[in-house]
Amino acid sequence: MRAVQGEGPSLGRCCAFVRLGGCNLGCTWCDTPYTWDWTGSSDSGKAWDPRAELHAMPWQEVARRLRAFAVPLIVVSGGEPLNQQRRLVPLLRDLTGSGHQVEIETNGTVVPAPEVTAMVRFNVSPKLAHSGEPEARRIVPEALSALAAVPGTAFKFVCRGPEDLDEVTTVTAHLGRSPVWIMPVARSRQELDRNLASLGDAVVARGWNLTTRLHISIWGDRRGT
Repeated sequence: MRAVQGEGPSLGRCCAFVRLGGCNLGCTWCDTPYTWDWTGSSDSGKAWDPRAELHAMPWQEVARRLRAFAVPLIVVSGGEPLNQQRRLVPLLRDLTGSGHQVEIETNGTVVPAPEVTAMVRFNVSPKLAHSGEPEARRIVPEALSALAAVPGTAFKFVCRGPEDLDEVTTVTAHLGRSPVWIMPVARSRQELDRNLASLGDAVVARGWNLTTRLHISIWGDRRGT
């Protein structure tokens, strides 16, 4: 689908999205449970049908559809895209070879393959305790260090309020000078405005970047097509 990048360093840029299914985490507040929640374990409470939500497609057809959008930026999201990174390689080669920039959204639990890191920029979103996942599953130091070493990587943390920022400090302590972005939890415009305002001063005081969720401001919780 063609839209705008709603979060992080490329906020507002016109782009096309590739959304992959399946995730190795199960965050309770996930805003895309239809990509992985087949049992109704997330806050949505709905068990999604993978037969209806996931559609196998040759990479050549995916590339053809993306090129038809005539946008310079492609965002690969999920789910967790790096669970399928080997399968992504031919698509990434085709897109970068035709002049596209590619960003991959990842939860930071999978070590990226060298052939992937050479072609993309990563938006890494490690999950905090409020995700409901145990630390051993959501924080994988080897993967975070490997991602931090890739030029252009940015770390983006979903936070409820200033009370979560000390945990962000702990996670980022060993990631060098990779830029840190803080993004509020939000499923509605009202929640976005409230949480963004509560985070603003504390994020600035720590010298980090603050990102809104532009798609929520524009379309609310409406699912893209």
